[in-house]
Amino acid sequence: MQYIREWISGIRDSFEIMHFSLINALEIMLIAVVVYYIVKWIMNNHVLVLLKGMLVLLAFYILASIIGFDAVKWIFQNALGISITALIILFQPELRKGLEQLGKRNIVTPFLDSADENVFTDNTVDEIVEAVCAMAKERTGALIVIERKVRLDEVENTGIVLDAIISSELIMNIFQKNFPLHDGAVVIRGNRIAAATCYLPRSENNTLSKELGTRHRAAVGVSEVSDSVTIVVSEETGAISIAENGELTRRVGRELLYDRLKELQNSSVGLDGKTKKKFFRKDRKKGEKSINS
Repeated sequence: MQYIREWISGIRDSFEIMHFSLINALEIMLIAVVVYYIVKWIMNNHVLVLLKGMLVLLAFYILASIIGFDAVKWIFQNALGISITALIILFQPELRKGLEQLGKRNIVTPFLDSADENVFTDNTVDEIVEAVCAMAKERTGALIVIERKVRLDEVENTGIVLDAIISSELIMNIFQKNFPLHDGAVVIRGNRIAAATCYLPRSENNTLSKELGTRHRAAVGVSEVSDSVTIVVSEETGAISIAENGELTRRVGRELLYDRLKELQNSSVGLDGKTKKKFFRKDRKKGEKSINS
């Protein structure tokens, strides 16, 4: 009888241990989901740049503490009290958008779908190059924004959602003057045209050439607030330009355009210093480059 009691007690203890382990496992999963969405929200918005600035201020505060700058320490310590309120006000649009997206989407879906929606195929590269070069030859103005890690939902919301498979014919038809969607930019996400007739933020960079029109300034503007790559075709000259990281590369040829898109496809990183040196030379005006002739 005593043996049976000990056996039952052992089973009960085993269930208690298992229950404790399951609770911990669920807790870890919950924390992982929260951390995942926080990191994704940071990467998909402009918060990362602001966080880097905050880290610089924190490093400056630590340095001031080590050196003994009492006035600087006093300023930082008194500003700490209102920093949380300031952050809420500063990130209010991003926080609101993040909560809206959290209410709309399935929480489990991102973990089940491991495919990168921004990766595009060789056919997509060929179709974009074919369309851009054809429009350049006909001097058809065009503005094509290629989304990378930072999502362009705000830009997409200013236009008309298409969600269409990329083809050179469709891109060229969109930018024809008699087509209703020709005014504005096209946003490309992966192998699909996400939206058309989108409006982009104009760059306020005063160092850009005065001869650049609204289309080129819009291309530079969106590259200043995201990691996107924008292809511009001039309506006046038919010249092809690429805007990236707040800089405009002008007079781009077919070969360089193809190589740049292949680099985005393969590694999603910018041109290295050697490649830039080979293809580009700095113009006198900061923020512009041109192809070596």
